Amino acid sequence: MKEINHLKSKLAEGRITRRDFIRSAIALGIATPTALSLSSAVLAATPKKGGVLRQALTGASSSDSLDPATYLDSYMINVGMGQLRNNLTEIDENNQLIPELAESWDSSDGQTWVFNLRKGVEFHNGRSLEANDVVASIQHHLGEDTKSGAKGIVSQVQEISADGNSQVVMKLEGPNADFPYLMTDYHLGICPANADGTIDTQSGVGTGGYKLESHDPGIRTLTSRNPNYWKAGRAHFDGIETLFISDTGARENGLISGELDVITSPDPRTAERLGQRPGVDVFYTNGNQHCTLPMLSDRAPYDNNNLVMALKYAIDRQEWLQKIWFGYASLGNDIPIGPANRFRATEEEIPQRGYDLDKAKYYMKQAGLSSIDLQISVADTAFQNSDDAMVLFAETARPAGINIEVLRKPDDGYWSNVWLVDSWCASYWGGRPTEDWMFSQVYSKNAIETGWSETFFNHPRFEELLVQARAELDDAKRREMYVEMQRIVHDNCSVIIPIFSSYGHACSVGVVRPDVMASNWEFDGHKNAERWWLA
Repeated sequence: MKEINHLKSKLAEGRITRRDFIRSAIALGIATPTALSLSSAVLAATPKKGGVLRQALTGASSSDSLDPATYLDSYMINVGMGQLRNNLTEIDENNQLIPELAESWDSSDGQTWVFNLRKGVEFHNGRSLEANDVVASIQHHLGEDTKSGAKGIVSQVQEISADGNSQVVMKLEGPNADFPYLMTDYHLGICPANADGTIDTQSGVGTGGYKLESHDPGIRTLTSRNPNYWKAGRAHFDGIETLFISDTGARENGLISGELDVITSPDPRTAERLGQRPGVDVFYTNGNQHCTLPMLSDRAPYDNNNLVMALKYAIDRQEWLQKIWFGYASLGNDIPIGPANRFRATEEEIPQRGYDLDKAKYYMKQAGLSSIDLQISVADTAFQNSDDAMVLFAETARPAGINIEVLRKPDDGYWSNVWLVDSWCASYWGGRPTEDWMFSQVYSKNAIETGWSETFFNHPRFEELLVQARAELDDAKRREMYVEMQRIVHDNCSVIIPIFSSYGHACSVGVVRPDVMASNWEFDGHKNAERWWLA
């Protein structure tokens, strides 16, 4: 077995020909048909350079910018983090933290972190990566005036400095055992520093596997392979054509007709039938992505937690699972911590909330209401078939005296014109690898200031636990803290989290992908441009 594996490695790396492999395998006692089959399997699984990947995603807007601080949805995450730029750290295909531009890091107390940069890494313009580029890139998300979506997670950085050309030192306001995970955030791609200490955000120049050729916001982005990419065995396509196609039927028809190679979010109602078409493969990955129905708690009537609780009991999550996601999901429990997180509360710790008309009526009475008229804004870019889902919600809520009007909004501009603007809307989150990250970015008091709090949630005990859990090194004690925080959100935050949805994809059989894929985001953690290839 050892000898055969060695032969397979040599064939995969091109150090022997297929004929030599077959001859050597037969000499080791392998039957000729088996040797032929083995060689075909090895060659099929070996990454090949070439071809242009044509992919269609959702989540783009005509207001999209190449500035990583502004990224809001999947399209720019894929282009920015997956193609143009690298981070200090990344999440691999096994959902584990691994080095990226930082080859190593260390901290003696969890408060001061030293990141050692790789040597020999070049930007697309040929300039070498230096520590000053990293310092300027992180500082881009700091300060009172920044509008960065990463401000909520990097605000704990009190000091950042370069120690020579290859070392960056960050001192935090307090210990954080998970801090290196935060450096994987899609906003924190490293850009070249300008002479004045700012960064070049608009040229698209980075250290990633692909160089920017053109970018038409909300329509199309073209990139070409970086011939000097520092990652060996990555970035196999000659180029990537990334298209924003919001309509599900149009994405699927593009794949069927051969105009597209891979699409996101096939319709779960017809996904099985789509996968039965010749030359089409449908596949799902399960991670921490979840749908949310956030309410701005600084506005009436959503400042009344009894009304919010009535809504949480008036939704039939099981019906959503069956009729909207057709089983490609799992039930949510009004908690943003997903199944891939270490400290997610068990059902014994926080029982699953279900449809309960009596409790919905009880909380309506506690809110001083016999009936109420509400409006919710939805769009497919928030989550697929959100309008149909909310029609179901309206039906189950009506017997409790809750009348919900569903307002269908355009996909383009949804995240700038509807989210955080309308009092109640549909939304989603990809989830985050750690509890602290998810809570800090979306549910902390600081998230209100950074503009990423969907609910304006502000709970003193939650804030106290957030700081304590971040610094706690005892996993048992840490778990107790995070479960209490989940319970606080479950019972006090103006958000309904009904579903943890799987990431759906469909591609032509000519697109080759690894057997194991990351599930922290769709498209292999949005690293498909690096990890996949064309047969």
